[in-house]
Amino acid sequence: MSNATYAAAGVDTHAGDLAVSLMKKAVSATHGPEVLGGFGGFAGLYDVSFLTSYTRPLLATSTDGVGTKVAIAQALDKHDTIGQDLVGMVVDDIIVVGARPLFMTDYIACGKVVPERIASIVEGIAKACAATGTALVGGETAEHPGLLGPDDYDVAGAATGVVEADQVLGAERVQSGDVVIAMASSGLHSNGFSLVRHILAQKGIGYTDTSAELGGVVGEALLEPTRLYTGPLLSVLSDPELAGVVHSLSHVTGGGIAANLARVLPVGSWVEVDRSTWSPAPVFRVLGDMAGTTLESAEGTWNLGVGMFAVVAANAASSVIARLKSEGIPSWVAGRVSMAPHDLTGFEQGAKGVNGGAVRLVGSYAE
Repeated sequence: MSNATYAAAGVDTHAGDLAVSLMKKAVSATHGPEVLGGFGGFAGLYDVSFLTSYTRPLLATSTDGVGTKVAIAQALDKHDTIGQDLVGMVVDDIIVVGARPLFMTDYIACGKVVPERIASIVEGIAKACAATGTALVGGETAEHPGLLGPDDYDVAGAATGVVEADQVLGAERVQSGDVVIAMASSGLHSNGFSLVRHILAQKGIGYTDTSAELGGVVGEALLEPTRLYTGPLLSVLSDPELAGVVHSLSHVTGGGIAANLARVLPVGSWVEVDRSTWSPAPVFRVLGDMAGTTLESAEGTWNLGVGMFAVVAANAASSVIARLKSEGIPSWVAGRVSMAPHDLTGFEQGAKGVNGGAVRLVGSYAE
């Protein structure tokens, strides 16, 4: 007798329902009066009546995932930080254009729905959404037996924000003499983990092994969640006393330090980022030592301690740094924009299809 049922095929709809029930409180906590229709609908509804107060509102959107960092979360069976990584990768791209994030949706694909695991992931997403003022208005958990292993999953998300047209940040605002402010990262964030995993595999080091240099379990050090910059940057951008002083922002993700900064600089400009202005966190140094390479060789892969750049008017740099520090973001001057003729040999010039400015890192990292 055939047992041709969805459950027999490996899909447990009851487990999915339980996962939704477990995450409901955390998700609902991100909802303000703009979110309509409650929890669990086919589509999320968001009231944008307030946009009538804008002269020319522009919607900004971004989508991303966490990448192979999820493999470490799975190995440690620790899933409460991956959600913050997802929000950081998505929402902190929206703030780069000066937009305020409004709402986000998430997507989790897994081999088997384990309700507590799915709820832990989504609770992490919801907490980070709340910290950035973003409503989590919907999502999907898809069970893919046979395609993914029972303990395998991947996460992705998309968000939408809004910015007044005449307040969009970008390379066209940048001027010669502007100061480049670096904002500290919390660690690896969510980029370059294929290299991390390769280095550990080559050395025969497991995620559950302990490391004195990393201060404990290797995997736990690697899972340090991505720092969220949206809230502090919104505080800067909305301050009337700092109006117009931030000209462009760069989120240091895939591609590394120089390439991402070059994307938000105008053609003809150049910046030398001074490595001596910061000291990369131990996690970068330990991994570099394991690989037998220099920190400089990883500048196109890891953030090495800088998660975001702001290009600001020179006379406002100290005020912006002070505000960021008061919001919990260590920041410092790392370079200055120039339009003067210069030999650009060794500079990164634009990236990801953007014909932008030129950037190179100079000097040696502080100890």
